[in-house]
Parts: sequence; C-alpha cells; structure tokens
Amino acid sequence: MKLTILFSGVILTFTFFFTSTDKSVKYYPLLDVSSAQDSLKESMERGKEVYENFCTQCHLPTGEGVPGVYPPLAQADYLKKRSAAIYAVKFGLKGAITVNGQTYNSLMPPPGLYDNEVADVMNYILNTWGNKSEKMVTEKEVSAVEE
Repeated sequence: MKLTILFSGVILTFTFFFTSTDKSVKYYPLLDVSSAQDSLKESMERGKEVYENFCTQCHLPTGEGVPGVYPPLAQADYLKKRSAAIYAVKFGLKGAITVNGQTYNSLMPPPGLYDNEVADVMNYILNTWGNKSEKMVTEKEVSAVEE
C-alpha cells in the first residue's frame, strides 16, 4: 500500500513537472551536456599525464610512433577497433597488427594501469593528433574488456 502511494506520488510529480503550462516553471535537462564535455576534458588532461609517463617512449609525444617498429596513434585506423585498442592499453599486445596499412610485430608490455587510467589515456589518444571520438571511454567500458 505504501509503495503504491509513493509510486503514485512520483508519477503525479513528474506529470505536473513535465506538463505544466505555467511559464514560471523552470525546466532542467536530465543530461547536462556541458558537464559531460567538462568530464571529457578532465579525463583527457589526466590521460595526457598517463600518456607522457607510459606511452611517449615508443609512440612519441606526437603520437606518430616509429615506422616499422611502433605503430602510430595519430590518425590510426586501428583505434576504430575500440575494444581491441582498449585491450592493448589494458593488457599489452604481442603479435602482428596492421595500422594504416603497415604491419607491426612488436611487443607492447602491459603498462599496469588501473581501469580509470586506461579510460583517461584512451580519451586522450582518441581525441588528439587528428583523432576524434564521438563517445567517451568510461571506466565501466574498460572493466568489461577481459583478457
């Protein structure tokens, strides 16, 4: 009985809130896009620091990599394979891969990052050097990628 009354009250509140014709009622968006953009910006700032500490030695500060040895991250078609890219950053990589038509067969050891650090560095990589991702990488998405 109490649950029914509570549920009815919630429905009535939402019905009034979203159907009121009173112009003095302020409507607030359920998703604040600017805060999502701020979150991406903050994630990228943290990701840049992770990149500088773990990735620049091989992929260079410009993300261009070393031809024939370490693949580029700048405008890399491999990044379109989102789960594979997350997997590589999270667990490392060995064996041949093809990036922008060139084959690389180097070892990338697992960097030992936490899932939130993987998400941050992926957001930095996916939105730097001409790369652009429509979707932000989240810690939850990273944790779903398993070895």
